[in-house]
This record gives sequence, C-alpha cells and structure tokens, in this order.
Amino acid sequence: MTQGDHDNKAIPEALPNDAHQDDSSPYPLEHGCDAWWLWSQLHKSPEVLLYARTALFHPNWSHGTAAVRGSQQLNGGLHYWEVQVSQRLFGTAVMFGVCTESARLHANSFVSLVGEDQFGWGLSHKGLIWHKGKGHHYTEPFQENCSTTIGVLFDGVQGTLGFYKDTRWLGIAFTGLDTITEPLYPVIASTAAKTKLTLGATKRGWTGLQDRARHALLSALPQPQLLYTLPLPPALRHYLEDDLPPSNTHGRNRLLSSNRQQSLPS
Repeated sequence: MTQGDHDNKAIPEALPNDAHQDDSSPYPLEHGCDAWWLWSQLHKSPEVLLYARTALFHPNWSHGTAAVRGSQQLNGGLHYWEVQVSQRLFGTAVMFGVCTESARLHANSFVSLVGEDQFGWGLSHKGLIWHKGKGHHYTEPFQENCSTTIGVLFDGVQGTLGFYKDTRWLGIAFTGLDTITEPLYPVIASTAAKTKLTLGATKRGWTGLQDRARHALLSALPQPQLLYTLPLPPALRHYLEDDLPPSNTHGRNRLLSSNRQQSLPS
C-alpha cells in the first residue's frame, strides 16, 4: 500500500469509543465563559471546506496535508476548546494544536504539518507531539476508525499547552509559549480523505473583574439583543457588545431598522 492509499483508504464499521479513564479531570474552565470563535474562512487550505463549526478535509481524494486556523488569537489568555473527530481517523496524521501566522496550511505531501517547523506545536493521532520538525512520544496512539473528542488547554500566562482525550487529561505537552511574540491561533490538520473535525465547546478564562461584570450583565438579559434597548454610553455598549455571540452583533442594526419603520408617517 502506498502512502496515498493509506490516507485515502476505505474504513470498516464504526468501533465503540474509547472507555473513559478513572483519572478523568473536571471540565476545564467550567467557571470561565464562552469564547465566540470559529474556523477561519480566510486562513485555510483549499482542501478544507467549512460548514458552520465543521471542517471537512479532502472532500474527494487526499493528495497531501490540509489545515485550517481558528479565528481567535490566544496570546496571554487562558483558553480551552474541543474538537470532535469523526470516524475517519487514520492516515499519516490528524493533528490538533496551535500555530503562528507564519505556519503553512497546505502541503502537497503527507506530513505532520502542525509542528513541522518552529511555527507550530501539535499533537498527532499517532500519539506524538511535534515542534521544530521533531516528534516525541506523548500518549498512546488513538484507536483508528473510532470517533473521539480532543480537548486543548492553552495557558498563555504560564506558557503551556496540554490536551485531553474524551475528558481524560493527557498532561502538558509544551511549555515556553508565553515567550512567543507572534500571534498564536488554534489549528487542526489532516492527511486523511473526508475527515470531519467539528469545533465543540470553546471557553476562555476571565481577564479581570471588569470582564466578569460584563459577562454577568449580559447573562442577566433575557435576550442578548436587548442590550441595544438600554440607555448606555456608546463606549460601554461597544465593550459589552464585544462579548456577544456573532449571531447577535447585528441586533443593533435590526433594532434601528425597526425603530425607523415605526417612526415613518402613515
């Protein structure tokens, strides 16, 4: 079997998920708040199709390696996100991690793309972690052709990156990320044809008391769009708006349009 055949192979019926381990950890950042980001339409391989929160890799046939970045810059903050992996888990490398803007997002060969150089830090489904082109053993290889959920915990203050698998903490994989001055972003990659990687929970830690107060105020609103009915100074409204889900940030335009229609003479 050639490498291309390996990354395009047919797969058997779905196998049961790995059993959760007894050393499962509490849900990371359960006292944080939601982070509103998605996979970036602007920063991806042409071999990645995006459907809402799902990235489909190599929809027809795989001829290399494809990646897509997240839209959220991570530096200096505490972030956690989950990636739900479809049954099609096989091939040279399905990867999860972070990268800078200098990392390439496509290769015409089958490689461990995230961490192939100094611009990425990645975990492969083979159980290896990669950085500067070197792979090191980190955990047991994932069971192929079996769906799973990978959690990624990035601590920009401590400069660490670690991973969960089906809620089980695998440990810190990388340190020293607090020294990186380039913007860092979430990233996923795959060599396998028709892989589906779906963004699950996205959480972030508090940046301070003001941030917590903003979240408490927005949580008290029956509907997020009601923010635009409150008599607030523009600067405060804009600060609150930054923590709204993207689908609600157009509420102001809808409200203004509705008010204009109501004020039109009959």
